[in-house]
Amino acid sequence: MPICKLCRTSFEIINNTHLASAHRVSISEYTSKFGIKGVGFPVNVVKLPKGDPRYTKWLRSLKDRNTAWSRGYTKETHPGLAKMAATFKERGIDNFKKWREEARKNGTIPKIHEPLKQSSDLAFLIGLVLGDGNIYKFPRTEGLRIALASKYPGLIDYTKKVVRQVFRKSPNVRKVKGSACYTVTLYQNSISNRLGIPNGNRNKSKFEIPEWITADKKYLCNFMRGMFEAEGSLSIHLPTCTYNFQFANRNKSLLKSVRKSLELLGYHPEVRPVAVRLRKKAEVESFRQLIKFRMY
Repeated sequence: MPICKLCRTSFEIINNTHLASAHRVSISEYTSKFGIKGVGFPVNVVKLPKGDPRYTKWLRSLKDRNTAWSRGYTKETHPGLAKMAATFKERGIDNFKKWREEARKNGTIPKIHEPLKQSSDLAFLIGLVLGDGNIYKFPRTEGLRIALASKYPGLIDYTKKVVRQVFRKSPNVRKVKGSACYTVTLYQNSISNRLGIPNGNRNKSKFEIPEWITADKKYLCNFMRGMFEAEGSLSIHLPTCTYNFQFANRNKSLLKSVRKSLELLGYHPEVRPVAVRLRKKAEVESFRQLIKFRMY
């Protein structure tokens, strides 16, 4: 049996619990001084090959384990907490009140019911969410999810930065398994109301560009940048000098908003049943530079 070099006690395995509680050192500190023999766990079952009998045995054992006590429950419906929650509510006890007040003062809990600050970042985010985003309604909160192609890593990083800047909270970014896609996800209350975008399926919903965006060219350009980064495509065929910069979507109100915005910026768009596009070389190049399309 291995013997701890610090206290000379025998163990089957010298683990982190003993080292931290008895000697206030980590496994890495201990092994750097005394080596790895007899320290930690000899086998990490998760890293074993799936055909290994030890892995199969461990996987089978998971089926017999009890699930988390809170699975499928809330504090109002769980039989062990319902009475306690009712008592706290009846007596007006709020055991998180002090922490909540401090968290609001130092900004840990954002002021989520206040309107979002009008900015270029917000204008861009509204356009991007209208094209590639969805807002989900949950019993206690709302979720914002933006799907982006993995071939545009610059756009993914930029979107993460914008979401964090607008909501003062870092979103979760992850690769979608089996797909060339990343999602940028954030959970917070009143997302839909503060963005001015309805939650759920928006295929037939109507949208009007906020006046604060149309009244400022800088905001309007960033709004259009978000729209075209989401649903825009640029194709140039030099042999035939063919230019096509289009926004494609089946929502009629979005197509109308894009057409109106392009006209406000001085362009002459062509309108199709499911697309609005620029076809003149000078206008395509000008608009591309104006909204900094795919420039990150």
